[in-house]
Amino acid sequence: MTEISGTTRLVGLLGWPVEHSLSPRMQNAAFAALGLDWAYVPLPTLPERLADAVRGLVALGFAGANVTTPHKHGVAQLCEADAPSVNTLVVHDGCVRGVSTDAAILSGLAAERPVVIGDGGAALAFVQALPHSRRFSRRGEWPPDSADADLVINATSERDDLLVELGPGQTLVDLPYPATATAQAARRAGATVVGGLEVLVAQGAASFELWTGLPPPIGAMRAAVGLPV
Repeated sequence: MTEISGTTRLVGLLGWPVEHSLSPRMQNAAFAALGLDWAYVPLPTLPERLADAVRGLVALGFAGANVTTPHKHGVAQLCEADAPSVNTLVVHDGCVRGVSTDAAILSGLAAERPVVIGDGGAALAFVQALPHSRRFSRRGEWPPDSADADLVINATSERDDLLVELGPGQTLVDLPYPATATAQAARRAGATVVGGLEVLVAQGAASFELWTGLPPPIGAMRAAVGLPV
């Protein structure tokens, strides 16, 4: 159990809703593994109160925050951001800097012919990281065409619909957790599947380092969300 004292540094999670998130469990395990007097707390934030919440991080002395649905676009307008969609806030000397670590999972993955599916903040982060990607969404070009793709990013929240059919030689990065119908079908067909928990750990580890300046304890973070160490 995380013990909070008068000297504890705080990091939060801005979103609506946030009850389902595994980030508090994962980040608090990481702080504990390094013996840091830090704590990560959920901060359920209605869209109309987002600006107040960002100002509150500064006023209350938070070290930073993660940002999840539906605020990744909106929060980028409220801070010094390096991207149009951010999922990590770093507070320093009264200033709030926004960074995206959503696409950290791409390190080490081949992406010569990537496809990104989705139109939310996470999808935009992957498009920014993969400027040569083809993008599909229900608000734009649909259905997705992944026949020639070596890497497909499912950055939607759709769990039950089969969005694409993949096979050997293709890799699916499936952001939702637990696994979607698309991920289950891809795995059965022989495609490589990188699940949402792997994505969560990768982006969370990058955020951890931005806040603390320390190498993240990856093993502790993986164990906290039920992944093999």
